[in-house]
Amino acid sequence: MGRVQDKVAIVTGGASGIGRATAELLAREGAAVALTDLQDPAGEDVAAGISEAGGRAVYLHHDVTDEAAWEQVVDEVCGRFGGLHILVNNAGVRGSGVPLEEMSLEVWRDCLAVNLDGVFLGVKHGIRAMKDGGGSIVNISSILGFIGLPLTANYAASKGGVRLLSKAAAVECAQRGLNIRVNSVHPGFIDTAMVASAIQDRGPVLRQTIEQMQPTGSMGEPADIAEGILYLASDAAKFVTGSELVVDGGYLAR
Repeated sequence: MGRVQDKVAIVTGGASGIGRATAELLAREGAAVALTDLQDPAGEDVAAGISEAGGRAVYLHHDVTDEAAWEQVVDEVCGRFGGLHILVNNAGVRGSGVPLEEMSLEVWRDCLAVNLDGVFLGVKHGIRAMKDGGGSIVNISSILGFIGLPLTANYAASKGGVRLLSKAAAVECAQRGLNIRVNSVHPGFIDTAMVASAIQDRGPVLRQTIEQMQPTGSMGEPADIAEGILYLASDAAKFVTGSELVVDGGYLAR
């Protein structure tokens, strides 16, 4: 316990799935957590649950594609809790599920706006808030930041961008002496609402295919990813920056 004691964290996309598990774990480990999302009732419930369990949490409505919203969220968190030490850029949307030649430019851009532009804005304003005291930025990419799968071109492009954005930011922060670490986490197939919606669209055969291709025989849980994020956010990872943490049950090792 106490691996991030007295730290202040922002977790985007914190109302469900990996974001919720991460916000809850960081709070249990001693951080004050601001979880942000567009799902207001769910986000408020998560924050209330953390508070009832003895943690410190607040929910903030937040469109990660809006730079003014980022400025407002960071200012409010720093004002409320006295600073920012951890930023988890987790908010994201899934891929189109359609062939490339049928994908509209609007659908392409919508995915990139949330998954990549939103992370860029988070990194930008996270660095500004952490410049004096240092901190850890954890960007959530995907195994599709390494490999491609059919019908996921916009998603894979966005997650590949997150992977290299993280490396560039890590090197820049280190060489400027900012004491800000930047790393990426690459989940495999995790049993979340996002994956469930893709399975619903494409049928039970998708779950069967995933499980057949998964060395472990099953999908992971949000808590599996949260533990990796906690490590990178904590001082235990003080010499870790520009790294890629893959948490995929061996999927990429096949």
